[in-house]
Amino acid sequence: MDRANEIYKKIEDLKSIRGRNQDAILAACLYIACRQEDRPRTVKEICSVANGATKKEIGRAKEFIVKQLEVEMGQSMEMGTIHAGDFLRRFCSHLGMTNQAVKAAQEAVQKSEELDIRYCYKSVLVLVAYISLATGVAEGTIRNSYKDLYPYASRIIPTSYAKEEDLKSLCTP
Repeated sequence: MDRANEIYKKIEDLKSIRGRNQDAILAACLYIACRQEDRPRTVKEICSVANGATKKEIGRAKEFIVKQLEVEMGQSMEMGTIHAGDFLRRFCSHLGMTNQAVKAAQEAVQKSEELDIRYCYKSVLVLVAYISLATGVAEGTIRNSYKDLYPYASRIIPTSYAKEEDLKSLCTP
């Protein structure tokens, strides 16, 4: 919260937020602060506490703030990279997964990153968790991710969690 407040004060001092959606600006400050403090949240999560600001409004506000602060500071604003593992524990907790399942999911995410499968971090989580509600990923995206990642299942899913025979029983996409 302190970091978000600091970002807001900087942007407020520039007097360039007049007439803009205040709820979206505040939510964007929180989103940026979470990213900078290595506690990333999805825009959807931020949206749920943003007094009605939409994902689109928050996204626009974030871009505006980043651009304004980069001009002010004369350098690019670092927000860190998002990885699937950043969200994994929280999403698994929402699903009520066992510690063994969470550990397997963490190994699967790590292996998928080693394989350099270039998919959205949420898509990797979908392979691990399969649940649309916990991740906020559309069902179509889940189906497409499953199709794309299915060929890698034996290399991603830890053998301590699922044996080769178990993987053979996975539905083919």
